Amino acid sequence: MADGGGPSVAARDDLAGVVDLFGWLTRAELSAALSELAFKRRAEADEAAIDAAIDLAVAEYALVPAPEEALVGGDEPGGSAEGTALAVGPTAFPTLPDGAADLPHILDVSDREVDREPLADAVLDRLRGEAVAAIDAGDADRLATLADVTYDVEAWAPVDMGAVRERIVAELSNGA
Repeated sequence: MADGGGPSVAARDDLAGVVDLFGWLTRAELSAALSELAFKRRAEADEAAIDAAIDLAVAEYALVPAPEEALVGGDEPGGSAEGTALAVGPTAFPTLPDGAADLPHILDVSDREVDREPLADAVLDRLRGEAVAAIDAGDADRLATLADVTYDVEAWAPVDMGAVRERIVAELSNGA
């Protein structure tokens, strides 16, 4: 999963591909799926690397926490971090890693879908909150990342991120 300095973009998109295969997965289910893929490759699953890859994919909006109202099918994920439902986010280009096509036969996961409207609302709320936090912290790197994410969100959901992007870009121009 890791490529020298941490999880790669390819790993991020592979994670999104696994989640996309099912519609949505809890963090624990995604971790189990990745462990199964490692087993199929006769490799040892590195739980720390899996956690880091999932964290990075969430931070980069390749995977997004999905609110319960966006989840269709499956069991209720519950409120713990292990039960957090993850869906494919706006920055992902989902790809299936080798052997992933067999995962639906291996994992005991019912049919699932994601209602994109409440998912998009949750992503917008999160993006706005993270932008405010990054502005308050003067975190120019995070603001630059979030500015890029606003374009991806507009391509992913029928929303206008112009006002949020303008605020972010204005902060970057002011030396945040």
